[in-house]
Amino acid sequence: MTGSQRIRAYGSAVGLMLVGVICGFAVPGLVGDIIRLTLITLGLGAVLLLVFYEIGLSEDKARAKEEEERRRRQPEHDEPPRRPWFSGRPRRPN
Repeated sequence: MTGSQRIRAYGSAVGLMLVGVICGFAVPGLVGDIIRLTLITLGLGAVLLLVFYEIGLSEDKARAKEEEERRRRQPEHDEPPRRPWFSGRPRRPN
């Protein structure tokens, strides 16, 4: 996610909350309260989802970096995986 996309995403979530506050004051009564609570809740939920998305992206980058380091440290002539000496099936008594 680029910087401009990040600013646009968080800005739209904050803008949604501001619109909710303005509509809450502009529209009187129960309808205004419902609009205000709905828009503020949606905005806060969007911010929370964006934070979790950022955390996931940073974990993906760290995992890719670790995988690249692991590949770089691995020797060129990898041996094929060996079969275990125990097949995993129990033997039947004679």
